[in-house]
Parts: sequence; C-alpha cells; structure tokens
Amino acid sequence: MRRALIAAVAGGVLLAGAAPAAPPEYPVSFIKVDELKVLLDLGTKADILDVRHWTSYAESHIQGARSMPLRTVAERAKEISKTSLAVFY
Repeated sequence: MRRALIAAVAGGVLLAGAAPAAPPEYPVSFIKVDELKVLLDLGTKADILDVRHWTSYAESHIQGARSMPLRTVAERAKEISKTSLAVFY
C-alpha cells in the first residue's frame, strides 16, 4: 500500500508539472501520501481515482482506487463523490 501511495504522489507531481489548466470549480488542495494514509486509517471516506492510463492502473494502484483516465474525468464528473474526499492521482 505504501509503495502505491508513493507512486500516487509521484504521479501527482508529474501531473502538477503539466501546463496550467483553468481554475477548478471547487476548492482544490494537495495532500501528501502520509496525510492520506492517516485519514484513511481514521476511517475517512475517500473516492480515490487513478487518472493514469489503464495499463498503469492494471499494473499497480492504491487498493480501493478506481480507474478514471484523466482524459475521461470531465465526461465522468457525475461519478465523482461530492460528499466525501475525492483524491486524484
């Protein structure tokens, strides 16, 4: 699990380095791997979304994460929880 979380943060760093996008409609904050782990250990409900390509998801992903490739997020936005923590990596 820890290795997957580290990979998630590394992926997030790569995505963060991409060209800036339009400001999000909802408040966005960044969370570190160890902070997410604490929240999950405390029972916080989280919708964890792996935005990498399917092959990367299939090779390794955070347990409980769902695959939602980045290119499909806008069209699948209604599937993302609005009542719990949504984590994209």
